[in-house]
Amino acid sequence: MSDTAYPRDLIGYGANPPMVRWPGEAAIVVSLVINYEEGGENCVLHGDAASEVVLTDVGAEALPGARNLNVESIFEYGSRVGFWEVFRQIRSRHLPATVFAVGMALERNPEAAAELSSSDWEVACHGQRWIDYQHIAVEIERDHMARNVEAITRLIGRPPVGWYTGRPSANTRRLVVEAGGFLYDSDAYSDDLPYWTRVEGRPHLIVPYAFDTNDSRLQRGGDFACGEDYFSYCRDAFDWLYAQGRSGRPRMLSLGLHGRIIGRPGRMGALARLLDHIQSHEAVRFCTREAIARHWIAQFPAR
Repeated sequence: MSDTAYPRDLIGYGANPPMVRWPGEAAIVVSLVINYEEGGENCVLHGDAASEVVLTDVGAEALPGARNLNVESIFEYGSRVGFWEVFRQIRSRHLPATVFAVGMALERNPEAAAELSSSDWEVACHGQRWIDYQHIAVEIERDHMARNVEAITRLIGRPPVGWYTGRPSANTRRLVVEAGGFLYDSDAYSDDLPYWTRVEGRPHLIVPYAFDTNDSRLQRGGDFACGEDYFSYCRDAFDWLYAQGRSGRPRMLSLGLHGRIIGRPGRMGALARLLDHIQSHEAVRFCTREAIARHWIAQFPAR
């Protein structure tokens, strides 16, 4: 493959990132993201071959053709309890947030959908199912995408403008652009600032997400043993980016949250301490990802 045909961008903004001016002249914008997935994961009740094995507290193994009741109940904690714990903690502070919503999951919890509908939070697409789309046929992925948009529009009362699969295929971004109506997608971890790319000749905005400041690290390989690990790491990330912003190089920080993970009693205190720490600083702005995308489009329109 020639260099001109190489599909990855390893350069980005390089030594000269754009001098962004965040709303309110903030030194940093913080994006709080709740991933709502419980009820859309792999499960034989959903027609899948086995229960989910990713992001559980039990080190689950696939049980072909059988229900894994331990895994099912862990996911149920996220929708029954954890979501509300995280929701109340953020709402009590009057902070905006983005919900990455799996369509099937949201359809299974009308009470949560109604609460989100009455809020001013952004509800973005997270796929119709919380599955790995890597080897899903393009026709099925396209259909799931349309169903996810329809479900959120129907349940929330406003169409989604953001997309994040999490486990995308090689077709996902193209399908997002083809679908139309999306301001951005977040299936990238390649920067601390939004950036434009081109998909089949059309400009498309990326609002990058982050796995390193994601509570999934409490389960993904077990590199975070407890909430204090998550707090310490995210505090250090905020402090570094905040200092960069105060010195004239503003950035954004994404904090990924899951009801079944950070919403557990032994971890919620870490989230509260982290938000306390961030809110104790001046020149900090919490924004939905939609607000970040619209601000970027206005300040740095696609060429």
